[in-house]
Amino acid sequence: MIRHREGTGEPLLLIHGLGLAWRCWKPILPALERVHDVVAIDLPGFGEAPPLDGIRPTVDALADAVEADLDAAGLDGVHVAGNSLGGWLALELARRGRARSVVALAPSGLELPPERAFVISLNEGMRLRAKAAARVAGALASNALSRAAVLGPMRSRPWRVPRRDAVAEIRDFGRCPGFQPTLRWTIATRVPNGLPEIKVPARICTGTRDVMLGAFTAPRFAAAIPPADLVTLPGCGHVPMVDDPARVAQAITGVTARR
Repeated sequence: MIRHREGTGEPLLLIHGLGLAWRCWKPILPALERVHDVVAIDLPGFGEAPPLDGIRPTVDALADAVEADLDAAGLDGVHVAGNSLGGWLALELARRGRARSVVALAPSGLELPPERAFVISLNEGMRLRAKAAARVAGALASNALSRAAVLGPMRSRPWRVPRRDAVAEIRDFGRCPGFQPTLRWTIATRVPNGLPEIKVPARICTGTRDVMLGAFTAPRFAAAIPPADLVTLPGCGHVPMVDDPARVAQAITGVTARR
């Protein structure tokens, strides 16, 4: 479901990660909108988008839903950037020939079995915390300390998330109906396919403070995709957009400008 669209230039699609919504991109929207028609979406079952009706939310099914949204909006060739699960989806769209270029920020999916177990348990823990915090999200987001406590460990600087966006994120993460089924049918049971088939300009990014194993998995993605380069984001966490907005925006536009 398209939730935000603004800017000029070639279209750029932004895809969020598990448990989040389009708002996670807000810190870098101004920089991206100076050069792109930016389209930010809520994936099925997250934010304000309803879950898929009677369909398992695999990466294939989620990519089908994103393509349907693009078709409905009259968007054919788009640049694509995604974070975490959204990075995996961005790469799948590139594999399908739907992307002009692709940037994956800390993409998930290439974890080894012990790493996968760690990622699942960390996500489950954050989900439980968000469920408990959703009722008092306003109070928890009212100061930088409690905001950082409830929004970590996805970011290295979670206190920078504005209060209003923090409230929405806590509630979205704790209440989104797509969390459990999407976790089950993507990260828990599937791996990316066809990565060597990606032929468009591609970049894989990883933050040096990513505790979700991005430092291990990002090089695997870069090695599997012939045109991809690997970029390190110093001081950034797994969801890096608020940690260093200028650097993250530049990492994306540095690829989209190659055409």
